[in-house]
Amino acid sequence: MRHGGVRPRVAATLAGVLLLAALSACGGADTGRSGGSRAAAGAEGSAVASGAGASSAASSPAAPTRIPDVGDRLHRRIPATSRQVLAVYGDGADSAESTAVLYARRGPVWERLRSWPAHNGKKGWTPDHRLGDNRSPVGVFTLTAAGGVLDDPGTRLPYTRSEDYAAPRWWDESHWHDFDYVIAIDYNRVPGTPPDDGEQPLGEEKGGGIWLHLDHGDGTSACVSLSKEAMEYLLITLDPDHDPVVVMGDREALKA
Repeated sequence: MRHGGVRPRVAATLAGVLLLAALSACGGADTGRSGGSRAAAGAEGSAVASGAGASSAASSPAAPTRIPDVGDRLHRRIPATSRQVLAVYGDGADSAESTAVLYARRGPVWERLRSWPAHNGKKGWTPDHRLGDNRSPVGVFTLTAAGGVLDDPGTRLPYTRSEDYAAPRWWDESHWHDFDYVIAIDYNRVPGTPPDDGEQPLGEEKGGGIWLHLDHGDGTSACVSLSKEAMEYLLITLDPDHDPVVVMGDREALKA
């Protein structure tokens, strides 16, 4: 069921096809459906986003006035209205290992709330993501919709609950719960639409269907994966009124 209404029966078959393509983008397969920010946002993502520090952020000031270890290029893409930033720091340009840190802005400073180990694309990161490249896109992207197999845990984000999000059972069993919870990353998708929406403003070749979802222990096709505990915390904490964004990439790219 879509958030806010029942999906028309006549569209059920098409919707199922689009969702399967989206699942492929996030899961064990190398192909996937594009979802994304509006064309004006460009291949690197919506100008509405922000970054944060990883494990090394422990050495940063307790109350930084900007997101630690994010350079001017990406920092300028963080909207002035954003008060929640999930920073995903990749260990390296070709690494699938990363750390996610959630920051909240309190007045002029950014308070570090939580951090978690995470995984990104199995081949690392890229500033020019393409369908099937198995790399996560570097950039700043809004977080405007969520969904999954499980019931809404109490998020303020629009939430689409459906069994259709379940990973195909021909995938390895370690992937079966990947999409119990998902939060759409607004790369090549229309912000605010359900995560399984199939519109691709930048074109199919730019890839898409890129989500935050549950971790299965190694790299993804382009998504960012975290523990179930982390996903529940993010779902409960992220607030559309605070214009949440994700700033993501390998550490060198983030600092540029």
